[in-house]
Amino acid sequence: MTTEDDNAPNDPRQRSRVVTGGASRAAARSYLRAAGMDDADFEKPMIAVVNTWSSVTPCNMHLDRLAKDVRAGIIAAGGFPIDFNTIVVTDGISMGTPGMKASLISREVVADSIELAVQGHQLDGVICIVGCDKTIPAAAMALARMDIPGLVYYGGTIMPGRIGTTEISIQEVFEAIGAHGAGTIDDAQLKMVESAACPGAGACGGQFTANTMAMALSVMGLSPMGANDVPAVDPAKGIEGERCGRLIVERVFAGDTARKYITRASLKNAAAAVSASGGSTNAVLHLTAIAIEAGVEFGVEDCNTACEETPVICDLKPGGRFLASHLYAAGGTRLVTQRLAEAGKIVNAPTVSGRSLFAEAAEAEEAPGQQVVTAIQTPISPRGSYAVIYGDVAPDGAVIKLTGHKVDRFEGPACVFDSEEDAFHAVQDGSVGEGDVIVIRYEGPRGGPGMREMLQVTAALKGRGIHDVALITDGRFSGASYGFVAGHVSPEAAAGGPIGLIRDGDRIVIDVTARRIDVNADLAGRRIDHTQPPATPATGVFAKYRASVASAAQGAVTIPNPPPAQVRVEAKTHQEA
Repeated sequence: MTTEDDNAPNDPRQRSRVVTGGASRAAARSYLRAAGMDDADFEKPMIAVVNTWSSVTPCNMHLDRLAKDVRAGIIAAGGFPIDFNTIVVTDGISMGTPGMKASLISREVVADSIELAVQGHQLDGVICIVGCDKTIPAAAMALARMDIPGLVYYGGTIMPGRIGTTEISIQEVFEAIGAHGAGTIDDAQLKMVESAACPGAGACGGQFTANTMAMALSVMGLSPMGANDVPAVDPAKGIEGERCGRLIVERVFAGDTARKYITRASLKNAAAAVSASGGSTNAVLHLTAIAIEAGVEFGVEDCNTACEETPVICDLKPGGRFLASHLYAAGGTRLVTQRLAEAGKIVNAPTVSGRSLFAEAAEAEEAPGQQVVTAIQTPISPRGSYAVIYGDVAPDGAVIKLTGHKVDRFEGPACVFDSEEDAFHAVQDGSVGEGDVIVIRYEGPRGGPGMREMLQVTAALKGRGIHDVALITDGRFSGASYGFVAGHVSPEAAAGGPIGLIRDGDRIVIDVTARRIDVNADLAGRRIDHTQPPATPATGVFAKYRASVASAAQGAVTIPNPPPAQVRVEAKTHQEA
């Protein structure tokens, strides 16, 4: 039995001994004995295994099996695993429905629940097993808050679906919905795509948000290099789970806490990897949130700089040809990291494997003849996958997607909608089309509440063959969206942002080179007589979120007093001149 005087500064049980040490903690030990611990176990560091397992989605349905390997690794390394479960809200199922309002909110709930479970039991370390989109940044946010030894282990990508010899992903299903609405495919063809796209366990297969954030955390150093790349159903996934279990115990014994890996330099590395892979614009929101939770000065302008300086070198969907499973076969995140290191686009940093980022990258094995990752000198695009822009419409910024098109400027009349559903129906019935700028507002963090993604709309446009169109919103875009689309417009309409003053027919100009998004209208004059419409009803967690959430420019975090949005000074000054 541990004693109350057992407080050696290098004891890996520095936290848990508060709960288990000494005669006064006999009642706590009694509970823990009933849960499976014995005398020898009380001498081991107690490791939280936080799992986002659920049977609702292929992204997370296999994570209970992965936890067995993680626990085996923890035990082998001298730790004692303690299991907790938390939630997942799957974007793919809730997309285009009121349920999608829960998606971003779930990021905060997952982070909160990890913090509460680990802090409530004063555990010595934590490994988070994650799958669908929001669980990945949520895990990093929780580790950043607590700053204890921890790592994140991603359940892996799904394998491609097949129709004949053609490989497909969930992206093709959403686009098929648009084609079905346009009458270019029938019910049977839609069902064929629907039935083939998701062959089993794993997260959405392109460089959508889940695979983008899995790569970002690997390059940040918070996930072991290589572990996140292995597809969900690959036999090697179990080996990686056992390795992750061992590594978290090693980090506890070494005293390496999460903020060793979450630094300004590592966040910039992660942003460079997002750019190089053609990754999701959601990464801007999530990296900013992780930085705020860790107290690190890093914001949307740093993400933009990474994209200006880092070309796209991965030919991945949604804008490219390949899926995450193909990237794994080609050489994976290690190969991408090696390319970036050789070009001086990232800096060396520690990782939870115990080795440096560059040491990990040096072990990259490029598959002969692979076509997924190009050389820096011959990129797929000379600049990264998105840009942060400002202007009359977005004084605090918006994030515009640059993958899947070569358009630098767009001008057209506004077609304004106060909800995603209204916009989707207008696309499906042909009310909007070539040359229009679709504006979807009151879908921001407060307005939704919950900041829904607009994949249903962008995929419908693609499926109907409408290409010469732009879309702006104070909501978000799925990683599977592509086209000339700008989201995260801040301030949002529900917070009095100018996007709420735009009217049908206003001429909107989006200029990527100038980093501007402006409208030819007297918004100041309109504001005098403007009456804010009633907020959409919200109760329970949705009301709590609305009351506490920060702007998208501040990562849409819910912790008190986030730092001010990192607004581009010259753009704001130009507006006010």
